[in-house]
Amino acid sequence: MANIERILIVGGGIAGLTVATALHQQGFRTELVERSPLWQATGAAIQLHANGMRILHALGLGEAVEQAGVVIRHWIFCDQDGEVLFDTDLEKLWGKVVPCIAIDRPRLQKILLAGAAAVPHRLDTSVASLIQDEQRVQVSFSDGSTRNYDLVVGADGISSTVRQLLIGTVQSGYTGLMIWRSLLPVNPQDTTNFRIMFGDGCFFGITPMGDGQTNIFGGVGMPRAHDPVQGRLLRFRKRFASFGGQVQQCLAAISRDEQIYCGPAEEVQLDHWHRGRIVLIGDAAHACAPTMAEAGIMAMEDAYVLAEVLRSAETVESALDSYETRRKPRATWVRQQSRSILESFLMPPAERNPVFRDRENQMMLDSFTPLISAP
Repeated sequence: MANIERILIVGGGIAGLTVATALHQQGFRTELVERSPLWQATGAAIQLHANGMRILHALGLGEAVEQAGVVIRHWIFCDQDGEVLFDTDLEKLWGKVVPCIAIDRPRLQKILLAGAAAVPHRLDTSVASLIQDEQRVQVSFSDGSTRNYDLVVGADGISSTVRQLLIGTVQSGYTGLMIWRSLLPVNPQDTTNFRIMFGDGCFFGITPMGDGQTNIFGGVGMPRAHDPVQGRLLRFRKRFASFGGQVQQCLAAISRDEQIYCGPAEEVQLDHWHRGRIVLIGDAAHACAPTMAEAGIMAMEDAYVLAEVLRSAETVESALDSYETRRKPRATWVRQQSRSILESFLMPPAERNPVFRDRENQMMLDSFTPLISAP
Protein backbone atom coordinates (compact mmCIF):
# COMPACT_ATOMS: atom_id res chain seq x y z
CA MET A 1 0.00 0.00 0.00
CA ALA A 2 1.34 3.42 -0.96
CA ASN A 3 2.36 5.60 1.99
CA ILE A 4 -0.59 7.99 1.90
CA GLU A 5 -2.04 9.68 4.97
CA ARG A 6 -4.39 12.27 3.48
CA ILE A 7 -6.13 12.52 0.12
CA LEU A 8 -8.04 15.53 -1.19
CA ILE A 9 -10.79 15.04 -3.76
CA VAL A 10 -11.77 18.16 -5.69
CA GLY A 11 -15.29 17.94 -7.10
CA GLY A 12 -18.51 16.41 -5.79
CA GLY A 13 -20.10 15.05 -8.96
CA ILE A 14 -20.25 11.45 -10.10
CA ALA A 15 -16.46 11.15 -10.33
CA GLY A 16 -15.76 12.78 -6.97
CA LEU A 17 -18.39 10.95 -4.93
CA THR A 18 -17.51 7.60 -6.49
CA VAL A 19 -13.80 7.96 -5.81
CA ALA A 20 -14.56 9.19 -2.28
CA THR A 21 -16.52 6.00 -1.62
CA ALA A 22 -13.92 3.75 -3.25
CA LEU A 23 -10.97 5.31 -1.40
CA HIS A 24 -12.77 5.21 1.93
CA GLN A 25 -13.60 1.55 1.45
CA GLN A 26 -9.91 0.88 0.76
CA GLY A 27 -9.02 2.45 4.09
CA PHE A 28 -7.70 5.84 2.98
CA ARG A 29 -8.21 9.05 4.95
CA THR A 30 -10.01 11.24 2.45
CA GLU A 31 -11.78 14.58 2.31
CA LEU A 32 -13.71 16.33 -0.45
CA VAL A 33 -14.34 19.92 -1.49
CA GLU A 34 -17.09 21.08 -3.86
CA ARG A 35 -17.33 24.60 -5.25
CA SER A 36 -21.15 24.69 -5.31
CA PRO A 37 -22.79 26.00 -2.11
CA LEU A 38 -25.41 23.21 -2.20
CA TRP A 39 -25.53 19.62 -3.37
CA GLN A 40 -27.09 20.09 -6.79
CA ALA A 41 -27.09 17.37 -9.44
CA THR A 42 -26.12 18.64 -12.90
CA GLY A 43 -28.27 17.47 -15.79
CA ALA A 44 -31.56 15.61 -15.91
CA ALA A 45 -30.86 11.88 -16.10
CA ILE A 46 -28.24 9.29 -16.92
CA GLN A 47 -28.14 5.82 -18.41
CA LEU A 48 -25.85 3.44 -16.57
CA HIS A 49 -24.74 0.58 -18.76
CA ALA A 50 -23.74 -2.72 -17.23
CA ASN A 51 -20.09 -1.69 -16.92
CA GLY A 52 -21.14 1.24 -14.72
CA MET A 53 -23.56 -0.83 -12.68
CA ARG A 54 -20.77 -3.34 -12.13
CA ILE A 55 -18.74 -0.64 -10.36
CA LEU A 56 -21.71 0.46 -8.26
CA HIS A 57 -22.39 -3.12 -7.19
CA ALA A 58 -18.73 -3.54 -6.24
CA LEU A 59 -19.09 -0.47 -4.00
CA GLY A 60 -22.32 -1.75 -2.45
CA LEU A 61 -24.52 0.83 -4.19
CA GLY A 62 -25.86 -1.16 -7.12
CA GLU A 63 -28.98 -2.51 -5.46
CA ALA A 64 -30.08 0.98 -4.38
CA VAL A 65 -29.58 2.29 -7.92
CA GLU A 66 -31.56 -0.59 -9.43
CA GLN A 67 -34.43 0.07 -7.01
CA ALA A 68 -34.43 3.82 -7.75
CA GLY A 69 -34.10 3.52 -11.52
CA VAL A 70 -35.58 1.65 -14.47
CA VAL A 71 -34.09 -1.31 -16.34
CA ILE A 72 -33.41 -0.43 -19.99
CA ARG A 73 -33.57 -3.53 -22.18
CA HIS A 74 -33.16 -2.16 -25.72
CA TRP A 75 -31.84 0.84 -27.60
CA ILE A 76 -34.27 1.32 -30.50
CA PHE A 77 -33.12 3.50 -33.40
CA CYS A 78 -35.77 5.03 -35.71
CA ASP A 79 -36.17 7.56 -38.46
CA GLN A 80 -37.95 10.80 -37.59
CA ASP A 81 -41.35 9.26 -38.35
CA GLY A 82 -40.78 6.44 -35.87
CA GLU A 83 -39.96 3.63 -38.32
CA VAL A 84 -37.41 1.30 -36.71
CA LEU A 85 -33.99 1.27 -38.39
CA PHE A 86 -32.32 -1.15 -35.98
CA ASP A 87 -32.61 -2.46 -32.43
CA THR A 88 -29.77 -3.15 -29.99
CA ASP A 89 -30.65 -5.73 -27.34
CA LEU A 90 -28.72 -4.60 -24.26
CA GLU A 91 -29.27 -7.82 -22.35
CA LYS A 92 -27.81 -9.77 -25.26
CA LEU A 93 -24.93 -7.31 -25.60
CA TRP A 94 -23.88 -7.29 -21.95
CA GLY A 95 -24.75 -10.90 -21.19
CA LYS A 96 -24.94 -11.73 -17.51
CA VAL A 97 -22.96 -8.75 -16.23
CA VAL A 98 -25.78 -6.74 -14.58
CA PRO A 99 -28.82 -4.83 -15.94
CA CYS A 100 -28.54 -1.43 -17.60
CA ILE A 101 -30.34 1.25 -15.57
CA ALA A 102 -31.77 4.70 -16.32
CA ILE A 103 -31.99 6.99 -13.29
CA ASP A 104 -32.50 10.70 -12.74
CA ARG A 105 -29.41 12.48 -11.51
CA PRO A 106 -30.83 13.77 -8.20
CA ARG A 107 -31.62 10.19 -7.13
CA LEU A 108 -28.21 8.96 -8.24
CA GLN A 109 -26.54 11.80 -6.37
CA LYS A 110 -28.47 10.91 -3.20
CA ILE A 111 -27.23 7.31 -3.42
CA LEU A 112 -23.64 8.38 -4.11
CA LEU A 113 -23.77 10.81 -1.17
CA ALA A 114 -24.95 7.99 1.08
CA GLY A 115 -22.02 5.88 -0.11
CA ALA A 116 -19.58 8.68 0.68
CA ALA A 117 -21.27 9.71 3.94
CA ALA A 118 -18.19 8.90 6.04
CA VAL A 119 -15.96 11.19 3.96
CA PRO A 120 -15.72 14.76 5.35
CA HIS A 121 -16.67 17.43 2.84
CA ARG A 122 -16.78 21.20 2.47
CA LEU A 123 -19.22 22.92 0.13
CA ASP A 124 -18.79 26.38 -1.39
CA THR A 125 -15.05 25.73 -1.45
CA SER A 126 -12.70 25.68 -4.42
CA VAL A 127 -8.97 25.27 -4.92
CA ALA A 128 -6.97 28.48 -5.38
CA SER A 129 -3.47 27.05 -5.77
CA LEU A 130 -1.50 23.81 -5.78
CA ILE A 131 2.18 23.63 -4.83
CA GLN A 132 3.78 20.20 -4.73
CA ASP A 133 7.11 18.59 -4.00
CA GLU A 134 8.15 14.94 -3.73
CA GLN A 135 6.45 14.48 -0.37
CA ARG A 136 3.23 16.47 -0.42
CA VAL A 137 0.84 18.87 -2.15
CA GLN A 138 0.15 22.19 -0.45
CA VAL A 139 -3.38 23.30 -1.31
CA SER A 140 -4.73 26.81 -0.81
CA PHE A 141 -8.51 27.14 -0.79
CA SER A 142 -10.95 29.90 -1.67
CA ASP A 143 -11.78 30.40 2.03
CA GLY A 144 -8.17 31.39 2.73
CA SER A 145 -7.15 28.14 4.41
CA THR A 146 -4.13 26.03 3.45
CA ARG A 147 -3.65 22.30 4.01
CA ASN A 148 -1.16 19.62 3.02
CA TYR A 149 -2.05 16.34 1.33
CA ASP A 150 -0.25 13.27 0.08
CA LEU A 151 -2.43 13.11 -3.03
CA VAL A 152 -4.90 15.40 -4.81
CA VAL A 153 -7.56 13.93 -7.10
CA GLY A 154 -9.03 16.32 -9.66
CA ALA A 155 -12.61 15.15 -10.19
CA ASP A 156 -13.94 18.60 -11.02
CA GLY A 157 -15.31 18.07 -14.49
CA ILE A 158 -14.69 19.33 -17.98
CA SER A 159 -13.78 22.85 -16.77
CA SER A 160 -11.40 21.44 -14.17
CA THR A 161 -9.56 23.93 -11.96
CA VAL A 162 -7.15 21.21 -10.87
CA ARG A 163 -6.27 20.48 -14.49
CA GLN A 164 -5.64 24.15 -15.20
CA LEU A 165 -3.41 24.52 -12.14
CA LEU A 166 -1.58 21.30 -13.00
CA ILE A 167 -0.88 21.68 -16.72
CA GLY A 168 -2.23 25.08 -17.76
CA THR A 169 -5.22 26.03 -19.86
CA VAL A 170 -6.58 23.22 -22.01
CA GLN A 171 -9.32 24.16 -24.43
CA SER A 172 -12.05 21.54 -24.50
CA GLY A 173 -12.88 20.50 -28.05
CA TYR A 174 -16.36 21.19 -29.39
CA THR A 175 -17.79 18.04 -30.97
CA GLY A 176 -20.13 19.94 -33.29
CA LEU A 177 -23.20 18.96 -31.27
CA MET A 178 -25.55 21.13 -29.23
CA ILE A 179 -27.79 19.30 -26.76
CA TRP A 180 -31.15 20.26 -25.23
CA ARG A 181 -32.43 18.17 -22.29
CA SER A 182 -35.48 18.03 -20.05
CA LEU A 183 -37.04 15.70 -17.46
CA LEU A 184 -40.79 15.55 -18.03
CA PRO A 185 -43.73 14.49 -15.80
CA VAL A 186 -45.21 12.20 -18.46
CA ASN A 187 -45.36 8.44 -18.92
CA PRO A 188 -43.54 7.19 -22.02
CA GLN A 189 -45.28 4.80 -24.37
CA ASP A 190 -42.37 2.40 -23.99
CA THR A 191 -41.47 1.79 -20.33
CA THR A 192 -38.37 -0.42 -20.73
CA ASN A 193 -36.61 0.77 -23.89
CA PHE A 194 -34.63 3.84 -24.88
CA ARG A 195 -35.78 5.20 -28.24
CA ILE A 196 -33.87 7.62 -30.45
CA MET A 197 -35.16 9.15 -33.69
CA PHE A 198 -33.04 10.69 -36.45
CA GLY A 199 -33.81 13.61 -38.73
CA ASP A 200 -31.66 15.77 -40.97
CA GLY A 201 -28.62 16.77 -38.90
CA CYS A 202 -30.45 16.17 -35.65
CA PHE A 203 -31.84 13.47 -33.36
CA PHE A 204 -34.30 13.16 -30.48
CA GLY A 205 -34.04 10.68 -27.60
CA ILE A 206 -36.69 9.43 -25.17
CA THR A 207 -35.81 7.49 -22.02
CA PRO A 208 -38.33 6.05 -19.52
CA MET A 209 -37.47 7.02 -15.94
CA GLY A 210 -40.30 5.41 -13.93
CA ASP A 211 -42.66 7.15 -11.51
CA GLY A 212 -44.40 8.93 -14.38
CA GLN A 213 -41.24 10.61 -15.67
CA THR A 214 -39.55 10.70 -19.07
CA ASN A 215 -36.13 12.08 -19.92
CA ILE A 216 -35.80 13.65 -23.35
CA PHE A 217 -32.96 15.22 -25.28
CA GLY A 218 -32.53 16.79 -28.67
CA GLY A 219 -29.18 16.92 -30.43
CA VAL A 220 -28.39 19.22 -33.35
CA GLY A 221 -25.21 19.29 -35.43
CA MET A 222 -24.33 22.98 -35.66
CA PRO A 223 -21.70 25.57 -34.74
CA ARG A 224 -21.35 26.22 -31.02
CA ALA A 225 -24.09 28.58 -29.90
CA HIS A 226 -25.63 30.17 -26.83
CA ASP A 227 -29.37 29.54 -26.61
CA PRO A 228 -30.90 32.12 -24.24
CA VAL A 229 -33.42 30.80 -21.74
CA GLN A 230 -36.07 33.25 -22.92
CA GLY A 231 -37.83 31.73 -25.90
CA ARG A 232 -35.94 28.43 -25.63
CA LEU A 233 -39.06 26.26 -25.53
CA LEU A 234 -40.48 27.78 -28.71
CA ARG A 235 -37.19 27.29 -30.56
CA PHE A 236 -36.88 23.72 -29.28
CA ARG A 237 -40.39 22.84 -30.46
CA LYS A 238 -39.79 24.46 -33.84
CA ARG A 239 -36.54 22.55 -34.40
CA PHE A 240 -38.24 19.17 -33.92
CA ALA A 241 -41.69 20.04 -35.32
CA SER A 242 -41.29 17.54 -38.17
CA PHE A 243 -40.68 14.57 -35.86
CA GLY A 244 -43.44 12.03 -35.27
CA GLY A 245 -43.83 9.24 -32.75
CA GLN A 246 -44.04 10.45 -29.16
CA VAL A 247 -41.88 13.51 -29.79
CA GLN A 248 -44.75 15.98 -30.10
CA GLN A 249 -46.38 14.67 -26.92
CA CYS A 250 -43.10 15.18 -25.09
CA LEU A 251 -42.64 18.69 -26.46
CA ALA A 252 -46.21 19.60 -25.49
CA ALA A 253 -45.51 18.49 -21.91
CA ILE A 254 -42.90 21.23 -21.47
CA SER A 255 -44.52 24.41 -20.21
CA ARG A 256 -41.61 26.72 -19.33
CA ASP A 257 -38.32 27.76 -20.91
CA GLU A 258 -36.57 27.00 -17.62
CA GLN A 259 -37.40 23.29 -17.89
CA ILE A 260 -34.91 22.90 -20.73
CA TYR A 261 -31.16 22.68 -20.22
CA CYS A 262 -28.97 23.53 -23.21
CA GLY A 263 -25.24 23.17 -23.72
CA PRO A 264 -22.48 22.10 -26.10
CA ALA A 265 -21.14 18.54 -26.19
CA GLU A 266 -17.39 18.82 -25.64
CA GLU A 267 -14.44 16.50 -25.29
CA VAL A 268 -11.05 16.63 -23.57
CA GLN A 269 -7.89 14.90 -24.77
CA LEU A 270 -4.71 14.96 -22.68
CA ASP A 271 -1.28 13.39 -23.14
CA HIS A 272 -1.03 12.57 -19.43
CA TRP A 273 -3.50 12.43 -16.55
CA HIS A 274 -1.14 12.88 -13.61
CA ARG A 275 1.94 14.77 -12.54
CA GLY A 276 3.68 14.17 -9.25
CA ARG A 277 1.03 13.74 -6.57
CA ILE A 278 -1.87 15.21 -8.53
CA VAL A 279 -4.13 13.05 -10.72
CA LEU A 280 -7.20 13.68 -12.89
CA ILE A 281 -10.23 11.43 -13.29
CA GLY A 282 -13.48 11.54 -15.26
CA ASP A 283 -14.32 14.47 -17.54
CA ALA A 284 -11.36 16.43 -16.19
CA ALA A 285 -9.13 13.91 -17.97
CA HIS A 286 -11.14 12.57 -20.91
CA ALA A 287 -14.58 14.10 -21.56
CA CYS A 288 -16.30 12.70 -24.65
CA ALA A 289 -19.40 13.04 -26.83
CA PRO A 290 -22.59 11.64 -25.24
CA THR A 291 -23.47 9.16 -28.00
CA MET A 292 -22.39 6.04 -26.06
CA ALA A 293 -23.73 7.32 -22.71
CA GLU A 294 -20.38 6.31 -21.20
CA ALA A 295 -18.84 9.53 -19.85
CA GLY A 296 -20.16 9.16 -16.30
CA ILE A 297 -19.42 5.45 -16.35
CA MET A 298 -15.81 6.07 -17.38
CA ALA A 299 -15.53 8.34 -14.33
CA MET A 300 -16.84 5.52 -12.11
CA GLU A 301 -14.35 3.08 -13.57
CA ASP A 302 -11.53 5.62 -13.08
CA ALA A 303 -12.51 5.98 -9.43
CA TYR A 304 -12.59 2.27 -8.75
CA VAL A 305 -9.30 1.53 -10.50
CA LEU A 306 -7.53 4.47 -8.83
CA ALA A 307 -8.53 3.25 -5.37
CA GLU A 308 -7.50 -0.28 -6.28
CA VAL A 309 -4.01 0.63 -7.52
CA LEU A 310 -3.36 2.96 -4.59
CA ARG A 311 -4.14 0.07 -2.29
CA SER A 312 -1.87 -2.41 -4.07
CA ALA A 313 1.08 -0.27 -5.22
CA GLU A 314 4.12 0.47 -3.07
CA THR A 315 4.49 4.12 -4.11
CA VAL A 316 2.25 6.94 -5.26
CA GLU A 317 4.23 7.21 -8.50
CA SER A 318 3.82 3.54 -9.39
CA ALA A 319 0.13 3.65 -8.46
CA LEU A 320 -0.60 6.62 -10.72
CA ASP A 321 1.43 5.13 -13.56
CA SER A 322 -0.59 1.92 -13.21
CA TYR A 323 -3.86 3.86 -13.10
CA GLU A 324 -3.12 5.71 -16.32
CA THR A 325 -1.80 2.59 -18.07
CA ARG A 326 -4.97 0.69 -17.25
CA ARG A 327 -7.47 3.43 -17.88
CA LYS A 328 -6.21 5.55 -20.77
CA PRO A 329 -6.66 2.99 -23.60
CA ARG A 330 -10.23 2.24 -22.51
CA ALA A 331 -11.24 5.89 -22.11
CA THR A 332 -9.58 6.76 -25.41
CA TRP A 333 -11.54 3.99 -27.12
CA VAL A 334 -14.79 5.40 -25.74
CA ARG A 335 -13.93 8.93 -26.82
CA GLN A 336 -13.03 7.83 -30.35
CA GLN A 337 -16.04 5.55 -30.73
CA SER A 338 -18.38 8.21 -29.34
CA ARG A 339 -17.11 10.67 -31.94
CA SER A 340 -17.46 8.10 -34.74
CA ILE A 341 -21.02 7.25 -33.69
CA LEU A 342 -21.88 10.96 -33.54
CA GLU A 343 -20.65 11.40 -37.10
CA SER A 344 -22.93 8.56 -38.23
CA PHE A 345 -25.87 10.08 -36.34
CA LEU A 346 -25.45 13.36 -38.24
CA MET A 347 -25.12 11.90 -41.74
CA PRO A 348 -27.75 13.00 -44.30
CA PRO A 349 -30.83 10.75 -43.91
CA ALA A 350 -30.56 9.39 -47.47
CA GLU A 351 -27.08 8.08 -46.64
CA ARG A 352 -27.54 7.25 -42.97
CA ASN A 353 -30.82 5.34 -42.88
CA PRO A 354 -29.83 2.57 -45.34
CA VAL A 355 -26.53 2.13 -43.47
CA PHE A 356 -28.36 1.94 -40.16
CA ARG A 357 -30.74 -0.70 -41.50
CA ASP A 358 -27.91 -2.80 -42.92
CA ARG A 359 -25.12 -2.72 -40.36
CA GLU A 360 -25.35 -0.05 -37.67
CA ASN A 361 -26.38 -2.54 -35.00
CA GLN A 362 -23.10 -4.37 -35.52
CA MET A 363 -21.24 -1.07 -35.20
CA MET A 364 -22.91 -0.46 -31.83
CA LEU A 365 -22.07 -3.98 -30.68
CA ASP A 366 -18.46 -3.56 -31.79
CA SER A 367 -18.21 -0.25 -29.91
CA PHE A 368 -19.42 -1.67 -26.60
CA THR A 369 -17.96 -5.19 -26.67
CA PRO A 370 -14.49 -4.12 -25.37
CA LEU A 371 -16.23 -2.67 -22.29
CA ILE A 372 -17.78 -5.98 -21.24
CA SER A 373 -14.57 -7.06 -19.51
CA ALA A 374 -13.74 -5.50 -16.14
CA PRO A 375 -11.62 -2.31 -16.27
